[in-house]
Amino acid sequence: MADWVLLGLIGALLVLLLLTLFGFAIYSGLFSEVVVSAGSPPIRNITLAYKFKVGPYGECGKLFTESCSISPKLCSIGVYYDNPHTVPPEKCRYIVGCILSEGEEKPSEELIRLFQKFGFKIFSFPAPSHVVMATFPFTTPFSIQLAVNRVHPALDTYIKERKLCAHPRLEIYKGDRIYFVCPLARQGDFYVPEMKEMERKSRAAEADDAQTDITGADTLSETSSISLEATTDSRETSVATSILSPFAAGRGRDELDNRSEHSYSESGASGSSFEELDLEGNGDGSAGQPSDLGYAEEQETTKAKWAKEPTALEKERGEE
Repeated sequence: MADWVLLGLIGALLVLLLLTLFGFAIYSGLFSEVVVSAGSPPIRNITLAYKFKVGPYGECGKLFTESCSISPKLCSIGVYYDNPHTVPPEKCRYIVGCILSEGEEKPSEELIRLFQKFGFKIFSFPAPSHVVMATFPFTTPFSIQLAVNRVHPALDTYIKERKLCAHPRLEIYKGDRIYFVCPLARQGDFYVPEMKEMERKSRAAEADDAQTDITGADTLSETSSISLEATTDSRETSVATSILSPFAAGRGRDELDNRSEHSYSESGASGSSFEELDLEGNGDGSAGQPSDLGYAEEQETTKAKWAKEPTALEKERGEE
């Protein structure tokens, strides 16, 4: 009889344990609906302290822990530049850090010195005009794992179905929510200097290889070098520049950084831009149109113009 009682108690404890774990998973967001939409961003322009890393995204937790230990009250942020489905884990590039200030607020000089003391760099992101975004509850550490497994696939599907160019991917931990943000414009402004330098070297190597294949010589023409340097826009990482300089993004840089070879934008194709989106808060669509829409139309006009202009050979034939 004592054995049956003991087995019954063990069974009851196991049931209670399973119910506790199940309740914990629900509280963490197990059944939370993931809604992906396009519209105005949930954040304004921000100044952040960050560290740049190359390696598996699964190792970013160490940086989150380090940044949070410096100032636990600040919002954490992670930016992921490569698509882990197409890029080897050891080559994935990302940054992790904390948001020092948002909007018109200036970051504390004391905070800046504190983060720099531990090897963090200071940089500023603009407020993107329109983004693809989703949110997920952030109630327990388990919420992060649930969000990664549920939100990213939903973002992939949304972007691919609408053939959008939306990258890089930002994760912002703010209060009890995790915000997943993919800029639809001015993507180059979200590339930190280390990332831009790697992209520049990669393009230089590709151009070098292409020139070698064509001419058989391992050299680049002066024109190619000048063009390559002209399309790469570096930003100073000093505190004064990152805080005070305006967020001016040239169209040339947008075009350069719009499609990184292995970026998340590979999940969709650029070209449909904003026209196929039913953006939130825009009413009939006439108001709140992003400035990059005019640029996209200008590109289409330019392409049409080039298609209609006669080539030099056709001009010669006409003169004859």
